[in-house]
Amino acid sequence: MKRWIIGFVGILILASSLEAAQIYATFTVQAKQDASLAFSSSGTIENIYVDTTAEVKKGEKLAVLKDEDLKSALQVARTALKYAKIDYDRQKKVKNIVSKFEFDKYALKYETAKAQLRYQRSLLDKTVLKAPFDGVIYDKLVEVGDVVSGQMVKTAFKIQSKTARKLVLEFDQRYWKIVKVGQIFKYKVDGDGTTHEGKISKIYPSASSSNRKMRAEVATKDFVTGLFGDGYIQKVGK
Repeated sequence: MKRWIIGFVGILILASSLEAAQIYATFTVQAKQDASLAFSSSGTIENIYVDTTAEVKKGEKLAVLKDEDLKSALQVARTALKYAKIDYDRQKKVKNIVSKFEFDKYALKYETAKAQLRYQRSLLDKTVLKAPFDGVIYDKLVEVGDVVSGQMVKTAFKIQSKTARKLVLEFDQRYWKIVKVGQIFKYKVDGDGTTHEGKISKIYPSASSSNRKMRAEVATKDFVTGLFGDGYIQKVGK
């Protein structure tokens, strides 16, 4: 009987020691970067250059709107600037013999023409949707011929980083003073029996009022987004 009691106490001490050394946490796998992309201009989609699962580079063209009207407006702005500059340069040569009011009028016309050209270029640029970072298109929500509006934003594509991932951990809020950036997290992902290891890179500044959990992040790579798993945060001094 005495041996049984001693053994039971030993188990309790061991369990208490493990509890003191580790903090249980669950997690979901998320992409390090994830974005919903939409046109900020209005128009009809003329061409789409990528599909779901396409790997893209930052700045790569994904889709374009019909832009004939804007190209014409840009050419008009170029022509207006050309002649505004001619007039302005002519007035500069006789600046000393014309009134300041007259010279300022041509200077204003020239500056306005430059601003108008920049504006028309920006409008034309907005007809092209480009990848904001290197990644993979994981959803395509538009087709050629769809009408989009800059006033009513419609997601065209969803993109995420190709391999860079993060684990978003949830752990009991009781440990808010104990969990620190840099601590080791040992974990397993559902469907993978391998034990992986990473370091906590970020701790969210608030606890959830609904489940009394706090969140943290661990950088990783290659896992499929959306997977679930769990593991233990190793306390400093273990």
